[in-house]
Amino acid sequence: MKQIFDIFSKSPRGGGRERGGKSHTQKPKPKIIVDYREKNSLVISELINLGIEIEFRELKVADYIVKDVAIERKTINDFISSMINKRLFNQIQELQQYKNRLLLIEGIEEQELYSDKEGGVNGNAIRGFLLSILLKHNIPIIFTKNYEDTAKFISILSKKQTKEMALKAKKRILNKKEQLQFIIESFPGIGPKTAQKLLTKFKTIQNIINAPEQELKEIIGKKAEVIINLTKMTYN
Repeated sequence: MKQIFDIFSKSPRGGGRERGGKSHTQKPKPKIIVDYREKNSLVISELINLGIEIEFRELKVADYIVKDVAIERKTINDFISSMINKRLFNQIQELQQYKNRLLLIEGIEEQELYSDKEGGVNGNAIRGFLLSILLKHNIPIIFTKNYEDTAKFISILSKKQTKEMALKAKKRILNKKEQLQFIIESFPGIGPKTAQKLLTKFKTIQNIINAPEQELKEIIGKKAEVIINLTKMTYN
């Protein structure tokens, strides 16, 4: 005799299946932690449209925590202004607390990053600063076209199979000595030791810039040409 199955009986594992073998269980949405100051960003609405669950918190460091990655997001305007007012120096230092970190610069489709217009920041100064972030501080940089592109990057990252991390990062305030050294180290080809030599001798950035060429060469050799060339740059 053929065995007759009760099609209305629950599965041995406690049910959760519809007719046809389809499961009632829905895959949980990827979840990311976002600094509350990002609430008005168009990136947030786009992430929600992509099926991402958002949890707003006051983050001491970074704008987004996606699994085990800390992301600092900057529009081009914000990147340049925070570079000028030195706020980005602190943020880069604070990101060092995370093993996995990213600097995300948004809007390259909408605005020129290297603008050499009168009154703007010299393009080579921006390039030098980006190289410093990459090479000296080991922070990868992603350039996105717009807020939609930013959201897609974050969405893909949120679906990676990695563990979430504990939020233990704290705000770090650089003292004056550290701020001076950070600024000097952002010059192309100037490392920590060279920066220390210059600051030990000249004490201030203004003194370094105004120092005679020969005196600079006696202290740091050929690297003096970097500073000499920077002081001669124009916005033309």
